Amino acid sequence: MQALSRRLTQQQSLNSPSSISSLKLIYPLSHHYSGDDRPRYESTLATRGVGHLVRKGTGGRSSVSGIVATVFGATGFLGRYVVQQLAKMGSQVLVPFRGSEDSPRHLKLMGDLGQIVPMKYNPRDENSIKAVMAKSNVVLNLIGREYETRNYSFEEVNNSMAEQLATIAKEHGGIMRFIQVSCLGASSSAPSRFLRAKAAAEESVLKAFPEATILRPAAMIGTEDRIMNPWAHFAKKYGFIPLFGDGSTKIQPVYVVDVAAGIVSALKDDGTSIGKVYELGGPEIFTVHELAEIMYDMIREWPSYLKVPFPIAKAIATPREILLNKVPFPLPTPEIFNLDQILALTQDTVVSENALTFNDLGIAPHKLKGYPVEYLISYRKGGPQFGSTVSERFSPDSFP
Repeated sequence: MQALSRRLTQQQSLNSPSSISSLKLIYPLSHHYSGDDRPRYESTLATRGVGHLVRKGTGGRSSVSGIVATVFGATGFLGRYVVQQLAKMGSQVLVPFRGSEDSPRHLKLMGDLGQIVPMKYNPRDENSIKAVMAKSNVVLNLIGREYETRNYSFEEVNNSMAEQLATIAKEHGGIMRFIQVSCLGASSSAPSRFLRAKAAAEESVLKAFPEATILRPAAMIGTEDRIMNPWAHFAKKYGFIPLFGDGSTKIQPVYVVDVAAGIVSALKDDGTSIGKVYELGGPEIFTVHELAEIMYDMIREWPSYLKVPFPIAKAIATPREILLNKVPFPLPTPEIFNLDQILALTQDTVVSENALTFNDLGIAPHKLKGYPVEYLISYRKGGPQFGSTVSERFSPDSFP
């Protein structure tokens, strides 16, 4: 009985107004996201970015950045670099995947224990998309594919999915930032269906989520890229590479790590990038022929080209597109002779004169020669030290 009376006395003292006010000073009852001063289901979209989020620690992988990001397309080429950048600053990253359980396995090592969370989902199931977004305050859409399959068209992958993600993110109410990765050269009048679909996606995303940030990276170069690697593989197998047209099309390739850094920089700013479009190109402009020369220099092989006029290249690549949905089996993935990429190469793809660029994100992009293409040494036929450097090379015509 004495213990019961003491407990009742303590509860009465805690319920007194003076005790409640003192507890409020120690443990504030209201919170930035929910509490008495904010309706539970009101949108918490912060027009000043995520710079105000509560952070703990020194800023490394074991810290807490306050960012909980759902990264769609995280298992792709750009995705692994974005996940790494987010994880090393202490963010929790939700990784939606639709394939094997092994698809996101390499990403789990990039963050602290429990910070990289793979979640299986179906991009055609709205409920599964809502499930992977449920705990997030940031959504990044890196989904994109430069060729069609029997199951997924350009329009569905590059436009419809982006529109659906933006719509669900807006309805979520707690998504503060939405970043859509498009492609340099995206335009409704582009010769490529891929670029036209990306342009339509930009319009759809900004309509559904006006505070979204659009990033248009140029052709990306890196260890898993789909430009230099196919060229080097083709050159090793056949002894030459085809140049569409005369190889004079101008492009502005960018190192993939710089693009990932640009995404994180836009995410961490004070909101200046909200609702804006950035074009992310490298510091140098190359022709396709000049870029191929860099590849040959790195693998230490004598350059050999076969110039293929655009009409002939289109004729070679067209049968796959015609038969794609007419045969009862999947067709091989196009690498060199991709009709849509051939059409894209009929015009130059460089950063616009007045566009927002890496400089506006506070990033100095790497030059392409050197470390960004060093991964190509794996194609040297005699090992990493095989052959001579460019400065030591002589033309066979000079030999006696």
